Amino acid sequence: MTRLYLIRHGKPAAVWGEADEDPGLDEAGKGQAEAARDYLMSLPEADRPKRVVSSPLRRCRETAMPTAQALGVDLEIDAAVGEIPTPAGLSAEERPAWLRGVFQGKWKDVEGDLDYEAWRSDMVKSLQARGGTAVFSHYVAINAVMSHLDGDERVLVFRPDHASISTLEAGGDGLTLVERGREATTGVL
Repeated sequence: MTRLYLIRHGKPAAVWGEADEDPGLDEAGKGQAEAARDYLMSLPEADRPKRVVSSPLRRCRETAMPTAQALGVDLEIDAAVGEIPTPAGLSAEERPAWLRGVFQGKWKDVEGDLDYEAWRSDMVKSLQARGGTAVFSHYVAINAVMSHLDGDERVLVFRPDHASISTLEAGGDGLTLVERGREATTGVL
């Protein structure tokens, strides 16, 4: 098994429900991206990531890019580590209320046109083969992984701060939590 780093994106220039549906980072977020890079580059060579994978969304790509550049690797974009899919037909204005409801329940109770328990399982499976990687993702996606690792069916089990880095061991057919990243009160809830 090898180390895997699961990192929430830095602080975006806009929050969900605002006009920009794919915001980049604000100045604080850019600083958080650099701090994440600095932390990952300070790790012993054996533990340092060899690959950098990001959600397709701009806030994740911008958080991941300093690490990819420092490592001298291409940034790999993978929707499998992306944001929780919004049900078809749900407007951008309706998404915040839907997410608030999702956060109150369990994975089996998430309403929509998708099997969200399967989405959660697919997220976990996508990480199992990613040892040696820094994965830049989102609040809900990280909760999907943490709830699986905790054996907890609730959607919200962890409140990762912007650019929070959780350390896992990945390989074979499993994931193991080594250390949770920094938690904070966020605009998500």
